[in-house]
Amino acid sequence: MINSLNSLPSTNSSSGTSSSGGTLSSSSAGGMTENDFLKLLVAQMQNQDPTNPMDSTQYASQLAQFSSLEQLQNLNTSMTQSLNANYALSQSITNSLASNLIGKYVTLGSTIQNNGQGSAEIGYNLPANAKSAEIDIYDSNNNLVKTISNVSLNQGEHKLSWNFTDNNGNSLPSGSYTIKMQATSLTGLSLSANAYAAGDVSAIKFGSSGTTLVVDNAEYQLSDVSEILTSDPNE
Repeated sequence: MINSLNSLPSTNSSSGTSSSGGTLSSSSAGGMTENDFLKLLVAQMQNQDPTNPMDSTQYASQLAQFSSLEQLQNLNTSMTQSLNANYALSQSITNSLASNLIGKYVTLGSTIQNNGQGSAEIGYNLPANAKSAEIDIYDSNNNLVKTISNVSLNQGEHKLSWNFTDNNGNSLPSGSYTIKMQATSLTGLSLSANAYAAGDVSAIKFGSSGTTLVVDNAEYQLSDVSEILTSDPNE
């Protein structure tokens, strides 16, 4: 097709008029439209050398190529529209379901968000009575900033409140903190204990970053939720 287009007569750059008097138009965006292609094809046929006419199979080949390209473009447009529609529907469903979480007690994994709210709830689970246990808290740079050792050693679910201070009693800056728990059994073996952020969902927010839950005045993603309960199991 490139060879065929090169065989077109030259056009006047100022007026866009071919040597045969026909006017050719092109897309202002720089891309060839269907009408542009057909006009070029007609001009090509009108201005071909009568003593050496272009083979009709070349016309057929050009039309087939253009038709295939157009179908691919239409398919791409349809798929994009379908994906956008499915995303919008999925987001709408997610937003509707998220509103049902208000007032529910949720566990949120091992990350706590300090948003200047003063304190946050930490929950933990001991699979058996422990000889010793502590909760270690790390900042975003993986520095140990707080160790809480005065925790219950009884088997089961427990909770405590952390006021975002370090081991020296200094207030810690806003940001993300990771909680980890270490525990040993009555026989001195390591226990698989689990510590997590937790609290009641007080609000739902919808923004550019998606749907977020407000727990203890800090925002968490829906993906942070690991368990949903109707009420605090420790109460």
